[in-house]
Amino acid sequence: MTQPYDPADEGAQMSFDGRMSYGDYLSLDMLLNAQKTWTNTHDEMLFIIQHQTSELWMRLAIHELTAARERLQSGKAHQAFKMLARVARIFEQLNSAWDVLRTMTPSDYTAFRDELGQSSGFQSHQYRQIEFMLGNRNKAMLRPHAHRPDILALLEAELAQPSLYDVALKVLSQRISLPDDVLNRDVSDAYQPHPAVTEAWTQVYRDTEAYWDLYELAEKLVDFEDYFRRWRFNHVTTVERVIGFKRGTGGTGGVSYLKRMLEVELFPELWHLRTEL
Repeated sequence: MTQPYDPADEGAQMSFDGRMSYGDYLSLDMLLNAQKTWTNTHDEMLFIIQHQTSELWMRLAIHELTAARERLQSGKAHQAFKMLARVARIFEQLNSAWDVLRTMTPSDYTAFRDELGQSSGFQSHQYRQIEFMLGNRNKAMLRPHAHRPDILALLEAELAQPSLYDVALKVLSQRISLPDDVLNRDVSDAYQPHPAVTEAWTQVYRDTEAYWDLYELAEKLVDFEDYFRRWRFNHVTTVERVIGFKRGTGGTGGVSYLKRMLEVELFPELWHLRTEL
């Protein structure tokens, strides 16, 4: 008779009294007890876990974007490329999560929606931080966080430094001249497309051999925005499928608000130049 497999026979550690375990390292007791439901409805757990895991992925995205920006500023572009590629894959994971949430029907959601009160993903400070980091800077969006001085200070600190795209344009300007009003603008304001920037990026795409590093940087940014746009689109589709055109719990227009967000371009000239080539 075959004996049951015992991992200890191969040297696996089986005793963790006073030692670091898997659960200890990941703080699983705290993590797995963070799913507080407010009703006894079945699908509320799905809704909570969907949003909590999204926030965890966004935390990693912020970690990677922060490092990528720092690498670009210090001339270590190829290290930044790896981090930007990782952020694109993070948003691929976030996109896949909508497929799970879409298994929740309007009836399922309605059963616990009232318990959300005025809470809404619209209020996610990490999502706002990501948008600010990328250059979509709308100071009006600070107001939902005014009740949390620590979060408000974090977002204001982000507005005080160049966005990822501002830094990318500085890198571009080291090889191709850009106007002062692009390079020395008030970085706390939303970025506005500039024809000189479109022309500069177009020059890169017309001579990729001469500007391969800039070409690679541009494509890493486009790749990331591609996944980011898909995430926004999937968000709209999911919300419309679950609540139709009802007003959002946070007071926004719901689907109408999210559809306006689809028009936002993070790195506009990198999309506009394709028409010029």
